[in-house]
Amino acid sequence: MSKLFSSLNLKNNILKNRIVMSPMCQYSSHDGFANEWHFVHYGSRAVGGVAAVIQEATAVSPQGRITYKDLGIWKDEHMLELNKIVNFIHNQNSLAGIQLAHAGRKASTTIPWMPDEKLEEGYSQWPVVAPSDIAFDSDSLVPKELSIDEINIIITDFKEAASRAAKAGYDIIEIHAAHGYLIHEFLSPLSNQRKDIYGGEFKNRIRFLLEIVEACKEVLHNHNSLWVRISATDWAEGGWSIDESIELAEILKNSGVEVIDVSSGGLLPHVKIPVKPNYQVPFAQKIKNETGILTGSVGLITHAVQAEEILENEEADLIFIGRELLRNPYFALQSSIILEGSKNYPSQYERI
Repeated sequence: MSKLFSSLNLKNNILKNRIVMSPMCQYSSHDGFANEWHFVHYGSRAVGGVAAVIQEATAVSPQGRITYKDLGIWKDEHMLELNKIVNFIHNQNSLAGIQLAHAGRKASTTIPWMPDEKLEEGYSQWPVVAPSDIAFDSDSLVPKELSIDEINIIITDFKEAASRAAKAGYDIIEIHAAHGYLIHEFLSPLSNQRKDIYGGEFKNRIRFLLEIVEACKEVLHNHNSLWVRISATDWAEGGWSIDESIELAEILKNSGVEVIDVSSGGLLPHVKIPVKPNYQVPFAQKIKNETGILTGSVGLITHAVQAEEILENEEADLIFIGRELLRNPYFALQSSIILEGSKNYPSQYERI
């Protein structure tokens, strides 16, 4: 059997293979509610054979949305439609995951395919917050620096969102601490210039994330697996580094986090990143080797043999597929033919 199609035992869950759908925003919601688009979008990838579907960044509060069309889980009413998606994913023998997120200073932006849209204050544009009052770029809103009380409110938002996610049936709860959004903003000294217990030295900059982890653990069920997505490096001098990511991963492992979803970048605009196939794999490998925690690698992984080689070389434990799954929902099924000659199509498709 290929490594890509071997199972992986988590503490209380089993991934049927090593292919995970990476969370990718769809910007197709109204007031945070999932709809037919999300049901078909996520359901198709589960039918396509992935071991787990990680739902796009789902805002823990209205203020934490990237755009006014983001999915949300800040109120109980959101759970009904999300539960329908979860149940369908489970019926395809896949695990259902959700990425809990707060966009921080990168909130309140335009829809990517509507860059010239005029945002309406109060509906599509709102004040943004961050660890320090440093804007993402010259075209972005200047964020308000969060007070300690406001930080505690956001920690509670994550806790309540995690509770709703568990009740909705999600198996995997992933905390989004990457790509320049709020938690990542606290981690990096380039965006966090606070002088209190949440800024300065490493242990202070990681405090916000660790408090969110502990808060979420209080409300999760035994079968829930807690994951964290990080940007392993800012790709910038003086920024968050791979060495800090390794140290953080060790702490998260000891805190009960099962998987580190390893990406990079996103904190700063116009950073030169050497984008090429497997360009982020070495970060997952270093974190895996140094800490022993399970890692997932992402970034321009587009072929079955490529994914297999990453696993065979023990560079990661899981392969997170992003844009390739947008292009091809059946990547996993087709990869099983390439690597194993097996046609594990759903019964409804067996005539193929």
